[in-house]
Parts: sequence; C-alpha cells; structure tokens
Amino acid sequence: MSALEDLRADLAAVRDGPAWVDRSDRGFVTVTGPDTFSFLQALVSADLDPLGDGDAVHSLLLAPQGKLDVDFRLLRVSGEEAWLDCAPGLGAHLAASLGRYRIRVKADVADRSGDLGMVSRVGVEGVDVPDDVPDGVHRIETAWGFDLVGPRIALPDVAPVVDPLAYEAWRIEQAIPVQPADVDETTIPQEAFLEQDAVSFTKGCFIGQELVCRIDTRGHVNRFLRRIADIEGDWPPVGAEIVVDGKVVGALTSVAPAELPTGALGYVRREVQPPAPVELRWDGGTARAVI
Repeated sequence: MSALEDLRADLAAVRDGPAWVDRSDRGFVTVTGPDTFSFLQALVSADLDPLGDGDAVHSLLLAPQGKLDVDFRLLRVSGEEAWLDCAPGLGAHLAASLGRYRIRVKADVADRSGDLGMVSRVGVEGVDVPDDVPDGVHRIETAWGFDLVGPRIALPDVAPVVDPLAYEAWRIEQAIPVQPADVDETTIPQEAFLEQDAVSFTKGCFIGQELVCRIDTRGHVNRFLRRIADIEGDWPPVGAEIVVDGKVVGALTSVAPAELPTGALGYVRREVQPPAPVELRWDGGTARAVI
C-alpha cells in the first residue's frame, strides 16, 4: 500500500473502530499529599467530591476573570494523589498555574510529562485488550472507548497504532477541541461547549466561577466553536475567514490534513445557526462549506 492508502486505512480504523492511538505526548501533572483534593476542589471547575479512587472527570482551570487557563482531565488515583492530563506542551504551564495557588497546603505539584503516558482505544469491539492492566496503569472509560494511563515504561504493548494524522482528522470530524488550537486564554468555556461536562454549577466556589455562572443564568456568548464540513474547492488553511452573505462571521482554528479532508473547526458568530452554507476565504483561495 502507498503512504496515502495507509493513512486512509488508519482513518477508516479510527472511524469504524477499533483502533489504538499513542497519545503519550500529552502533558501530565501529579498532585500528591493529604490536602490534594481540598486544594484542587477550591480551584478547578469540576466537582471532585463524588470521585472515588480510579474515577476521572473533565475539568478546567480558569483565570480569575473566567476565561480558560488549562483544559484537562483529572484522575483520582487515591485520596492523596491526582493525575491531570492536558494537551501536549502544557504540562509545565498547568503545574506552574496550580503552584501559584499552593499556599500553606500539604500538596506537592509536579510536571510529569515524559514520565507518564497514555494509549487510547477508539471503538469498543475487536481489539485485543491486555487481560491484566499492569500495576500502576489506570483504565479510564471515554465516550469513544477507553484510555490506559500510567508510567510510560509500564504501558502495555498495543501495537499497531494509527498514524497521528489519521487521529487528527478524526478528532476534527468529531468536533473535539484541543488547546491551544481551538481553545486558549481568550476562550470563555461556553464558546466551546466546555461547560457541558467540565463545569459544576452547584459545587460552590472555584477560580473564575463568576463569569461562567453569570453567562449560564442570564447571559450569552457571542460566538460558538462549530464543525465545518462538506468543503468544496481549494483546501483551506488555519485562519481562513468564514463568510456568510459577504460578511466575515468567524475563522478556522483547526483544519484536517489535506490528505484526509474530513473538515475543519472554527468560531462562528452566534447568530449563524447550523446547518448553514458558508464561504471560506484566504489569500490565494476560496471554498464552499457547511456549518
């Protein structure tokens, strides 16, 4: 098979399941000590109190003004240990952001990127799964299958894994945002629908709570992260303008590789409701698409 045929086969495997993806490039942070969960509960957007050992939850660390600092997942390893995984390259930033709030608490924060790793299974049937998850490795259920998270040297051999480009094309097709491409320090959680599973509106105080709760109860955001599909014409780059009736209403934030043209993601003004035909414009090209 050619390289392109291999990529297409990998995309089909991720789409249809089952497939393994190596995601050990993610950032990892550990918080350990007797005050781990009281410390984190006061900071992050998710409610950690219901978690038992082995449970995980999507959460956010927000800036005091309510915009995003880091989007992450938290795994409760034990009553005194939590593992947080975030987008590649953001482990040190997450550790530093948490560390700024670590005043007179018995909890140590450490960037463990490079030590910990993760492999993800997309699809629930037909992939050989290790009978026994190795000691120190945790299985976390996801909407698409499950992840195995643990020390890199302890992760089981799950070869073959799909090409990262195939996983990226699938991610965009599924409208899964990543930081910093689709969400960054300018993002209000509701703009990217992060509040749906990463924010508790009943837990009590956390950093940045005022803005997200005010929007939830009596406000709105001016833009939403949308999936851009059925692209016809030249293949657009990140940053291409999204145009409706001659008016620029947004821009692309993630674009699938041209070899696997599954679509794109981009922010669009709230008044443009999907499905809606749009034009994409950039220096040197145009295309038609649908939100």
